[in-house]
Amino acid sequence: MAYLQITLRVDPADRVAAADVYARYKSPFLDAISGAISKELLVRDEDVQVLHGFQSVADAQAYLESDLFSRDVTGGLAPLLKAAPEVRVHDSI
Repeated sequence: MAYLQITLRVDPADRVAAADVYARYKSPFLDAISGAISKELLVRDEDVQVLHGFQSVADAQAYLESDLFSRDVTGGLAPLLKAAPEVRVHDSI
């Protein structure tokens, strides 16, 4: 299993809008992205994280190049971000 962790710096006032983007694309992610297993929204005082579960690292990397991520999700989040997202791919052993 692999994980894609995306950390987003979003003002507290914009977190509801960021959560709406998450909710809008959760089902399409799980239904259409190869190897997608899970997607969770984690809200902390300092940031918001989205943790995606995949069958493999290759699946996670392919998602980052997909239209769903690069056009839809990124486009929806762009006006809300205070900094570039921090993207990490983790492989579990």
